[in-house]
Amino acid sequence: MDIILNTWVFEDRVKSGVGQAELVEKAAQLHADGLEIRREYFKDFATEMPLIAQKVREQSLILNYSVPDEVFLQDGSFNPKLKQYFDEAHAMGVTKIKFNTGNFADFHGDLAAELKQLPLDEIQMNVENDQTAISGTVTAIETFLTAAREVGINEIGYVYDLGNWAFTGGDAVEAAKKLGKYTHYIHLKNTIKNETGLVTSDDLDDGLYDWRKLMTILPQDQMVAIEFPMTTDEQISHQIELLRNWKGR
Repeated sequence: MDIILNTWVFEDRVKSGVGQAELVEKAAQLHADGLEIRREYFKDFATEMPLIAQKVREQSLILNYSVPDEVFLQDGSFNPKLKQYFDEAHAMGVTKIKFNTGNFADFHGDLAAELKQLPLDEIQMNVENDQTAISGTVTAIETFLTAAREVGINEIGYVYDLGNWAFTGGDAVEAAKKLGKYTHYIHLKNTIKNETGLVTSDDLDDGLYDWRKLMTILPQDQMVAIEFPMTTDEQISHQIELLRNWKGR
């Protein structure tokens, strides 16, 4: 099981001006297997992208790419920016790229033709359960992935995001059972319910979910990303060790 650090882990450092290229080295120091960079964290694509690519090669790390955009836009049309995002991913040496599904319910075009424009044989594409009603449900994800397979596109997978199920009111266990066969990547974060609502925990063992139980339901040969903010290297190392020492796999 490869353990990936999503750069949201380093939120405080990013806010203080640390670039994602520097976080590649930090991920290596913390003995993670890779880094998942976030597109919204870029300040200067022209200078940062080649530097990230160089440092990933030097550190022999896996690089994944989280893009906060949708495959299908609000009107149901196929997002014309996807090819650009794949080009960015290719330039950096990305292994997996992640989007939200968006409004597939209103898509009426040629699904196979649209998806075949993308280099799906070079970079593994996934969609995630986000925190929206339109694409954060089992039905929305399963409908899209089933439709893609029906037109011969089998490469697209699913990112199971544990914490997001709390925000959509979904059943995390049932989602793992129903979507496990599509799952090519796992995002782990836990969620706390307090007097003000739902907040993301800074410890996998603190929150609504038993992540160990969920992991026994999901495929155990896929990459797992730690995706929640922490303030110290010690905290991050502890979370990595929780996964390294998990005996359910």
